[in-house]
Amino acid sequence: MNWRQKVLDFDHIGDRGEGLKGLVFDIQKFAIHDGGGIRTLVFLKGCPLVCPWCSNPESLAGKPEITFVSNNCIGCGKCLEVCKAGAIRKDETGAKGLIIDRDRCTLCGQCAKFCYAGAINIIGRYLSVPELVTMIERDRKFYEQSNGGVTFSGGEPTAQPEFLKAALQAIQARGIHTAIETSSFVAWETFASILENVDLVLTDIKHMDDAEHKRLTGVSNKVILENIRNISRLGIPIKIRLPLIPGFNDSDRNLAATAEFVEQLSNVQSLDILPYHRLGEMKWGQLGQDYSLTGVPALTLEDVESRIQPFKDRGLNISIGG
Repeated sequence: MNWRQKVLDFDHIGDRGEGLKGLVFDIQKFAIHDGGGIRTLVFLKGCPLVCPWCSNPESLAGKPEITFVSNNCIGCGKCLEVCKAGAIRKDETGAKGLIIDRDRCTLCGQCAKFCYAGAINIIGRYLSVPELVTMIERDRKFYEQSNGGVTFSGGEPTAQPEFLKAALQAIQARGIHTAIETSSFVAWETFASILENVDLVLTDIKHMDDAEHKRLTGVSNKVILENIRNISRLGIPIKIRLPLIPGFNDSDRNLAATAEFVEQLSNVQSLDILPYHRLGEMKWGQLGQDYSLTGVPALTLEDVESRIQPFKDRGLNISIGG
C-alpha cells in the first residue's frame, strides 16, 4: 500500500464506552527534548497530514492498527489458530513468515495476546481523562524537581480536540506544565479553545511554499502559518520546529523564507532543526505500507551545519535535534 493511500477514520475516536475517551498509541516517560525538564509524552493517534518522511507512521490513521514485526516471529502458528477472521496466513515465499490481511482483520487482539514473541501488536488504546491523569500524577515529583510537565504529541493531537482539551484542563488544574507538539493544521476556533490550557506550543513549519507544502503533506500551509501568527499574537511561548528533509525542503530559497517568517514572530524560544533520519523506516513495513524515501541518506551534523546560515544571519536561537 502506498503511503498516500492511507485512510483517516476519525469516527473511531472519542466514543468507546462511557465518557470521553481518547485514542492513545504510546506514553513515554522521562522525556527531555519536548518542552523543558523531565516530561511525560502522550502520543495521540490520527493525523490529517501525510508526510512521506514520518517516523511515527503508526500515528497516522485515526483508528487502532495491527503491526507485524517479522524479525520477532518464531513461526509457532498460534496466531493462525486464534484468528477467527482468517486474516492471517503463512507467507509461502518464506520472506516474511506471515501475511496479514488488514481488510479482514477485526482488531480483536487475540493474535497479539497469544504472541509471546512480540511479533504482532495492536497499536492504539482508548483511555479516559481520569485514567490518563492517574498515570501522569505518578511522576509529579519529577516534573516539580526539573520544571518539567506533560507534552501531547501524535500524530496530530488536535485531531482529537475534545479529549485533548479536557486532558489539558485536568492536567493544568493540577499545576503541571502543559505543552503540545502540533502541525498547527486545525481550524482556529478549535485551536484557540485548546490553547487556553497550553503553556508551550511546539509547532512544525514543513515548507513555506503553499503548493510544495500541499504536494509533500497533502494539505495547504495557509491555515498553519496563520495559526502560528495567531499563537504569537496571543503571547504563548513557541518553539518552531523544522524537519529538514533532503530534496524536499532544504533549498536555500525555502530556508531563507522560513528564517524571514520566524524572525517576525514574538515569543519564539528557539528554532529547532530536526535532521532527517531513517529510524522510522521499518515501521512502515510493519504496518504493511511502503516507505517512499527508501535510499535517502540520513543527514549528518555537517549536512545540517551547511544549511542553517540563513537562520544564523537573522540571529535566531537555533538548536539541532530539538
